[in-house]
Amino acid sequence: MRYKNLSLLYNAYKYKVPVCVYVAIGTDIIHQHPSFDASLTGEASYRDFRTLVENIPQLNDGGVVLNFGSTVIIPEVFLKALNLARNLGAKAKNFTAANFDMIYHYRPQQNIVARPTQDTGKGYYIIGHHEIMLPLLAQAVIERI
Repeated sequence: MRYKNLSLLYNAYKYKVPVCVYVAIGTDIIHQHPSFDASLTGEASYRDFRTLVENIPQLNDGGVVLNFGSTVIIPEVFLKALNLARNLGAKAKNFTAANFDMIYHYRPQQNIVARPTQDTGKGYYIIGHHEIMLPLLAQAVIERI
């Protein structure tokens, strides 16, 4: 892969950062293909959910959650994973959560920004085009480091 160093997925793999995908079966054209295996897709999506739950404790006292453009699936998955981890005894407080989207949506505001950081932590809702906001965020992180 010629440009792999520019890939978020490659760099996550390289630095052993978990990448999770949560599939809503029926939402993508590939789900109509005869070779699509819903059971394997569901199993992989569930395995990724468990990975998220296992990593929630790392948010405690300084972690960061970012949601870019997912209006329904990620806000729901994240809130359920956070609540499950907390119910199992994980500490997940005093972290920062930010939602990035081009327009305001209720669910990410509640499930990413407000509820998870209620009473502790900080939540932000940032509206703008992803092709502008993501590079600006990356540059801000680079300058801070």
